Amino acid sequence: MNLEEIFEKTIKQNVRLVAASKYVDDVQIRNLFYKNVVEFGENQVQALALKKEKLQDLKQIKWHFIGNLQSNKINLLIKQKPILWQSCNGIKIAKAVDKRLDYKLDTLLEINTADENSKNGIDSTKAIEEYLQIKEECPNLNLIGVMCIGAMQEYKLQESFEKTYAIYEKLQKYKATICSMGMSGDFELAIKCGSNMVRLGSILFK
Repeated sequence: MNLEEIFEKTIKQNVRLVAASKYVDDVQIRNLFYKNVVEFGENQVQALALKKEKLQDLKQIKWHFIGNLQSNKINLLIKQKPILWQSCNGIKIAKAVDKRLDYKLDTLLEINTADENSKNGIDSTKAIEEYLQIKEECPNLNLIGVMCIGAMQEYKLQESFEKTYAIYEKLQKYKATICSMGMSGDFELAIKCGSNMVRLGSILFK
């Protein structure tokens, strides 16, 4: 699938495209930016800081943090001022980030709707309760939706997306606007299940 086809399936359907740039360097990010991709997501805080510094001349780039946040990297993440922290996985890390913030950070709650031990994210049965708790107790976090990583087993993949979207629907009355799900191998299915933001890596950086 070429970039124009990916644009047809994402941006032209009002689905935000975030390039997951974990495995590429600043030169490859720069090349993709010149092809009209402006949102990039990093999995590690140090990599985000390094790439942001090397690409500081590209003022239009919007950085997301999409990886598991370790408590000893909170200060560095806050310093980077990402436009979206996609991977808040519970009240504990939410409170730790909130108390150090001196600005409002747009945030998504990561939900483990795949029910896989290898994945981060809050248990789907606790997601709504914890979402509302974070919203109430963490004034510096602006919770605006949810994120998930689809199930590894193909037969469970659609179900994991549908469960996430159902939770998102229930949170819309609390001003949730983003349902971030879908990566290079499954983003078309994720969009069919209601995703309005995808995180694509290998399919973009060929």
